[in-house]
Amino acid sequence: MYYKAKIDELVSFIRENNGISDKSKLTDLVKTRFNLTKDRSVYYCNFFAIRFCKANNQTFSNTVLSLSSLQKYDNKPFIVCLVTNTENYLFLANTTFLNKISHSSQTLRVDNIKGSFNGSDIMRNFEEFKNIPENFEFLFTSHENYSFEDNLIRLVENTNNISATGSKFIPNDIELENIKNSIQRANDFIHSNCFNLLENELEQKVSSVSSEIAIAAFIENVNLRGRIIEYLITSPNDLKVDLIQALHNNQPLPKIYTADKLGDYEKIFPDFHTQTDIKTKIMFLSSNPKGYNIDKLLEFLSKENTVYLIFIVAINEQKEINTQLCSIFNQ
Repeated sequence: MYYKAKIDELVSFIRENNGISDKSKLTDLVKTRFNLTKDRSVYYCNFFAIRFCKANNQTFSNTVLSLSSLQKYDNKPFIVCLVTNTENYLFLANTTFLNKISHSSQTLRVDNIKGSFNGSDIMRNFEEFKNIPENFEFLFTSHENYSFEDNLIRLVENTNNISATGSKFIPNDIELENIKNSIQRANDFIHSNCFNLLENELEQKVSSVSSEIAIAAFIENVNLRGRIIEYLITSPNDLKVDLIQALHNNQPLPKIYTADKLGDYEKIFPDFHTQTDIKTKIMFLSSNPKGYNIDKLLEFLSKENTVYLIFIVAINEQKEINTQLCSIFNQ
């Protein structure tokens, strides 16, 4: 979770000390001001973790931290503060913002977390947003969409120059034509009675667990929160009894298993085959839900009669729930 007020305070304080030119002195000032705990080279609190580095300019190549150490702090903003003679630079260095692992990483695998990253491995841009404090909130809420394991797979591939998992979808002529026609199919579906049937069905499912969704909305872990709400909406009643009891009684949550598929809810009509992805938006929290896997989407839309939709479940601070079913081609 991103605590904007606390991060803004940190950024302002570090900028007030531009030109301090002394890493140790700045470290002590920040540690005292924010009551940070020291863990070897990392300083942390409930709101963020920070690593101080020293270099002549912002294009530094110093070793920053081991990947295994970063894993401990990847669920909160992990900030690198680079101290130069004239200015202190700040970067987000969570795993989403690393290009690769550089130091002693020849044996890095998904089952063998080895190696460290350098300053040059930190992305300076992410989805056209600069890695600067003014964009930290957007960047971190984007990072929350990905688990450490998701990023680890990418880092292993980038570091060892191995081929990516899976393969690209390359459509033949018929499949390509089906993809091109998917826009018209979506339009036909939305203007059919099938759309109303699907929308009503999903709305009824939401209504039946609305109190549980309202409780789940306050779970801080964005990945867990989304999986729980998806599970509440789509799973049969007998499978979610334990989860509902745990939510109401504030007990430890049972393990939630959700399939890593294109859509969360499949419905087949005589003339349409639909897949619907459920997206949760907590209106009073910053979040940037990730969309969909392009290859999986194209492969699905290459088949006849297929329609892909998004079902948005929005929850406001008063725990009121609003829903909207729409095509991915909706502006």
